[in-house]
Amino acid sequence: MNEPSLSSTRRDWLVHAMKATAIGATHAMLTGCIPGRKSETPYQVDAIIGQRGMADGRFQKPRAIAIDDSNRAFVVDKTGRIQVFDEEGTFVRGWRTPEIEQGKPTGLSIDLDGTLIVADTHYFRFLFYTAEGNLLDERTIGGVNGSGPGKFAFVTDAVRLPSGEFVLGEYGEFDRIHKYSPNGEYIASLGEHGREPLQFSRPQSLAVDTEGWLWVADACNHRVQVIDWTGDKPRCLRMFGEEGDEPGQFKYPYSLALFGDGLLVSEYGNHRVQRLDRNGKSVATWGQAGSKPGELNQPWAIAVDTKERIYVVDSGNNRIQRFYL
Repeated sequence: MNEPSLSSTRRDWLVHAMKATAIGATHAMLTGCIPGRKSETPYQVDAIIGQRGMADGRFQKPRAIAIDDSNRAFVVDKTGRIQVFDEEGTFVRGWRTPEIEQGKPTGLSIDLDGTLIVADTHYFRFLFYTAEGNLLDERTIGGVNGSGPGKFAFVTDAVRLPSGEFVLGEYGEFDRIHKYSPNGEYIASLGEHGREPLQFSRPQSLAVDTEGWLWVADACNHRVQVIDWTGDKPRCLRMFGEEGDEPGQFKYPYSLALFGDGLLVSEYGNHRVQRLDRNGKSVATWGQAGSKPGELNQPWAIAVDTKERIYVVDSGNNRIQRFYL
């Protein structure tokens, strides 16, 4: 069977969106992921983007997403493809990272100037692209495996502090977080493998709030850490979560996104999304294992656009689901 053209890719998205709307009309509210437990905050499926395939607009295990100020969605999948979609879910353009033989990227973020930052995980580096897909070689950070300044293990995510400094995560032989200057020069590091405060086991996702505090999805410790690294010495302000499927517990929280006065966490192992307040109290959960609209299969990443619509990388279902309140 021939792969679909761009126009048929658009039809795929519309068909999925109509199915989602139809199911939403029948089951107006999405409930929690555990049978019999209702979500305190209802969410509805707004759109479903993509399905399995290699053509434009389709995915092979999508793993990360970033949303820019124009509500364009940048998605990377397990083939090393980065695809861009407009606000309507239409495929705009795509490109591949330079090398994929050792492995593929697992993190994306948008820099302050709208540049896309790619955590090229298995090549120990952070790549910078324009929104049009042009690689900015001179801005690359890293590229050498090691423990010394400027070297990394498997990189995960990148964010900026209000001061303009980069914060970069890595896991593997070294579970650490690093601070780099706006020009990409090494400043300091924190963390090591472990379960104590300021120790990590795969710090997979990072976010910075308006206070300049760093929020870390400490994925294999099944928890979130909140860190003040605005000064020279980092402080763990709080941490919450433990392994489990009850509200307030996590199972491989691979991604987090700040939302309203709290945060959202996508749980790869629990096939759900959880909303929490800033102190870690669970406000709502939604999703359950499955492939229907509103159901999830290994949700890898989560992001929020300017209209507070929530994008979930439904990795095992080879699609992106978008939810709204």
